[in-house]
Amino acid sequence: MVKTAEIKLKTKGAGDLIDITDSINKAVKESGISSGIVTVFVAGSTAGLTTIEYEPGLLKDFPKLMEKLIPSDKTYHHDETWHDGNGFSHLRSAVIGTDMTVPFVNGQLTLGTWQQVTFCEFDNRARSRTVVCQIMGD
Repeated sequence: MVKTAEIKLKTKGAGDLIDITDSINKAVKESGISSGIVTVFVAGSTAGLTTIEYEPGLLKDFPKLMEKLIPSDKTYHHDETWHDGNGFSHLRSAVIGTDMTVPFVNGQLTLGTWQQVTFCEFDNRARSRTVVCQIMGD
């Protein structure tokens, strides 16, 4: 059996991190599927999905890491194409990725104790986002 659910988000722009674990758990429970996998996918090329311990220190550390790896104050070839200044956003998205798959058993995600699924906004402006959850199992 396959069910699909969407999570709608409003973001503040680059560096915004949103814990979507509860929303995914809710989608899994509402699907009526007890065990299987949920593939989570963000539609967009300037956002990402990862797992972190969603706590104040890492919520500061993660954006700082992204800034060190792919600085927002540099000029990228993408910026020359579209003149929107978000070349860094596309690169961060490509490095982190836009999807993940999480197993679930008895309607519960099998995440570690301190592991939350986190939506990462990399674009240089606030956005409305859709995260698609494809729930498969029985």
